[in-house]
Amino acid sequence: MSQRLPDPKEVGRLFAIGQVGIEMVVPIGVGVALDFWWGTLPWGTVVGAVLGFTLGLVHLVRLSSQQNRDNTKKKPEQRPS
Repeated sequence: MSQRLPDPKEVGRLFAIGQVGIEMVVPIGVGVALDFWWGTLPWGTVVGAVLGFTLGLVHLVRLSSQQNRDNTKKKPEQRPS
């Protein structure tokens, strides 16, 4: 039984999606920590959530547009019959 190596582009794409998840969660954690240290509950958490959501969404849009560009390059041109 032979095992194929994963496609490097696909692995990179999966890592980028994982990075988006981390980008969305880490600012919330930082906001909670700052709220704890500074006693500013809930403002650090709210700012962290908005920042994380915004950064994650921007990254997802960029990944999506890059994948669309890659897919259009792969499609062969169809000639009229």
